[in-house]
Amino acid sequence: MRLLSTISMIIAGIFLFASCDLSSDLSNEPGTMKVLLTDAPGDYEEVWIDVQEVRVHKQSDAEEEDNGWRTINDQPVRLNLLELTNGNYEILGEAELEPGSYNQMRLILGDQNELVINGETHHLSTPSAQQSGLKLQLDAEIEGGSSYTLLLDFDASRSIVKAGNSGRFNLKPVIKAVNLAQTGAIGGAIEPAEALPWVYAISDDDTLGGTQASDEGDFLIIGLQSGSYQISVKPSSEDFNSTVISNIEVSAPDTTVIDTVSLEAAGGE
Repeated sequence: MRLLSTISMIIAGIFLFASCDLSSDLSNEPGTMKVLLTDAPGDYEEVWIDVQEVRVHKQSDAEEEDNGWRTINDQPVRLNLLELTNGNYEILGEAELEPGSYNQMRLILGDQNELVINGETHHLSTPSAQQSGLKLQLDAEIEGGSSYTLLLDFDASRSIVKAGNSGRFNLKPVIKAVNLAQTGAIGGAIEPAEALPWVYAISDDDTLGGTQASDEGDFLIIGLQSGSYQISVKPSSEDFNSTVISNIEVSAPDTTVIDTVSLEAAGGE
């Protein structure tokens, strides 16, 4: 469980940074927005995303040509989404902003978006996200002298759509944006580790987060709102049965660590 403990401490540090108020007298000073990217699991070998620019605006209906846009990232980044599971994340950018409510984000993607399946690389078409940018609705309140950490949870499995029988793939990003300081996490370990299970956090029949356990069997699902969850464990190997653990309580910003889950062998008593 050493890996899990280390990741939990990192997240605790992020929560502390995200909620840190430097001074109650800095209402006229700029605040800071930090944007992180993580990924829900997808059944692919690699999913490469080319992020050119991250922009925010106070108006939810602002158009691309309007004034008032603020850029969060310093430089473009190309990353493999499937490396951003199990509590891992990429920092897309960090910038000072004037205080106020920011209600829209645009992710501008480049043309180097690719999908790898069975060792074969496919181009991902993203016409709208390359031109005006992918539009996300926010409710981010920036306070003077404070830091706000926004977590973008990119669902790779729901974002990639096959274009009929053409053999081509389109990227239609499904992304959840949350204030990291107002979320918690669920972590634990699965036995045996060789089952390499997918682990999902479910509330009211909605899957709100997920990951694949590490080679050591550890898992960590971040970005969860406070509430009651079920954990669904689905082995990638047919040698083991799936299982569900119920009544797991999350209280932000804490990490709930559940007891080790032991999977039964398929066909076992």
